[in-house]
Amino acid sequence: MPPTDASADAGPVPAHPGCADPREDSENCEDTLDLRLPDEFVALMAGKAPDTYDTYDAHGHGGDTEGRLVPADDGRDLADPWPDEADRRQDAGDQCQGAGDQWQGAGDRWPDAGDLWHVPTAQVQVPAGDRPVAAHEDLLDGVRAWGPIATPVGSFQLHPVRLDRDLPLIRRWMNDPAVAAFWELAGSGAQTEDHLRAQLTGDGRSVPCVGILDGTPMSYWEIYRADLDPLARYYPSRPHDTGVHLLIGGVADRGRGLGSALLRAVADLVLDRRPACVRVVAEPDLRNTASVAAFLKAGFRYAEEVDLPAKRAALMIRDRSLRHLM
Repeated sequence: MPPTDASADAGPVPAHPGCADPREDSENCEDTLDLRLPDEFVALMAGKAPDTYDTYDAHGHGGDTEGRLVPADDGRDLADPWPDEADRRQDAGDQCQGAGDQWQGAGDRWPDAGDLWHVPTAQVQVPAGDRPVAAHEDLLDGVRAWGPIATPVGSFQLHPVRLDRDLPLIRRWMNDPAVAAFWELAGSGAQTEDHLRAQLTGDGRSVPCVGILDGTPMSYWEIYRADLDPLARYYPSRPHDTGVHLLIGGVADRGRGLGSALLRAVADLVLDRRPACVRVVAEPDLRNTASVAAFLKAGFRYAEEVDLPAKRAALMIRDRSLRHLM
């Protein structure tokens, strides 16, 4: 097999790099054994932690006031300075409390949205002395930590799907004839479960969520990277384009403006939480005139018709630059 690095073609290597003749080692070459190691390196090897973190780099590693990396003296293993999973979730505001983790009663009630999240993403920062915030679990800048938002129709929150809790509810919604006509996931529940599981076990480019309005689950959402989706083959996508799918679950919640109000709120939430994203896109079926109208009312503009494998769709776009004008 041919060599894979440049050293394979080199001649004999001197005992000390920089010395042409090995016999000159003791006379002309620097003895590296006399070099003094930096105090910080010695402290690290000895397992001594000078102080807690004062600064953090882009990966959450700490450093002192001069920007040098130092370990945290908080009882954690120096070889693994990150907190454990439970600590990371608690610190990032990612831990639902008590009954907030379960549906409450036959009415599918949730606790108040404000109880579900303690630290919205916009407030998650890393001041000196605090532990690093948990790494994002998806390719959408951490949907799980986006937190609740105030909307004209109430307090709203996207909560990533948990199959053990959410599958029966979503399956019931998918079996509504008005929904099944466009989603095509009606049936015993296996299709719905497969549809959700494919996203939950994927690479994080699509996050299925239950929408909670004033403590009540009332909608199903998919927030996805449109630029990484097959959709990108059918329109001139841009990096970090973010797509939205929406299903209003209850019949009583349809036809009274909830969809357009929540679409506008969620599109603006995406733009707020994803600085790299300049457009939120959607591709409702052209036959679904109510859905197209809701997107228009929510500040999306109609861009073009696109022929997708399963439908002819209206490409709807909400631009960051036009969000305050539409």
